Amino acid sequence: MGKVKFIRLAETVNEKKSDRVVSITLTLTISNCTGTIWFTDIMLQEGKVLTGYSPKTETFLKKSANGDVWFNGVIRSENTIILPNLGGTSAGLDVKIMPKTTLEKDTLALAQGVGGQKVKFPNQIKKDDELALLSSTRNCTKNGTAEPKEGFYQYTAAWDSKHIVSIPNGKCVQALFSFTETDVGDKF
Repeated sequence: MGKVKFIRLAETVNEKKSDRVVSITLTLTISNCTGTIWFTDIMLQEGKVLTGYSPKTETFLKKSANGDVWFNGVIRSENTIILPNLGGTSAGLDVKIMPKTTLEKDTLALAQGVGGQKVKFPNQIKKDDELALLSSTRNCTKNGTAEPKEGFYQYTAAWDSKHIVSIPNGKCVQALFSFTETDVGDKF
């Protein structure tokens, strides 16, 4: 199997009239290619800005009473971290990883729950590098410079959210998880 690459696409469809939309038919078409193609996280939404755990949620979300939250920890081998999100809805998750031992290519991965929303990092990450996967800005950097990733930005579900940090046995990383707890706003 070849190297898996995920590409995020977004399109805007403008109505010709201000009539109510009764139904939408979505047809995904691929032609003149070989291999395996996955379509994931297909979402239709109304409004002028992206919603969900993406940036620009100010049209319908508000910061909860707890606001910004940080969790810091040391992870050895593969571990599942549970983050309490006391906000009323999901929130984008910013993750910073600082290895205490060098991680070889393709040996660091993050995922949700039992393995969904997985992201892998194809390059070596040296001891004391700072790898930042930031949902808040849709950036992935290593020591402040753009860094490739394969997969998805992370988010934390409302109430408690399980996050798998996979590293090889005998390796160790410091991890900082941060997000802004949000509630449904008045415009929702």
